[in-house]
Amino acid sequence: MNTEREPASLRLCTFYLGHLYLGIEIDRVQEVIRRQTITRVPQAPIEVAGLINLRGKIVTALDLYERFNLQTNQRHGDLINVVVHSQHGLVSLLVEGIGDVVEAHERDLEPPPGTLQSISHDLIRGVFKLEESLLLVLDTDAITDLTTQPNPVG
Repeated sequence: MNTEREPASLRLCTFYLGHLYLGIEIDRVQEVIRRQTITRVPQAPIEVAGLINLRGKIVTALDLYERFNLQTNQRHGDLINVVVHSQHGLVSLLVEGIGDVVEAHERDLEPPPGTLQSISHDLIRGVFKLEESLLLVLDTDAITDLTTQPNPVG
């Protein structure tokens, strides 16, 4: 009898933010929706784009450009809402474009290299090497926790 277990498989919802290719575990994603009316909140942190009404539920919308300290003048078109479940409840992550669902093995998830200072290790769970690019896997709870501050991205 073979006692070796197949490595855990991860299914990731992928999306784009400028030059970054990002992913989040698909079981944390409730839905992806197009542009919503955002109500700004006075004196909210810069990462908080505002609030959206999602079928009667008030959801905080986080601007991932601001969250990663990226230049917001690099945006192309309307942002898309990726609504995720986090320890803070439902949160909408504003992203530039949606990619595919990517399936990968947990064993292939590598930690970001220690020399990589342009993206906070606290917000990135790990990195998958793909043929054409790197897929940065977000830590859902860290990205939605506004007490976790990223390093600037250059």
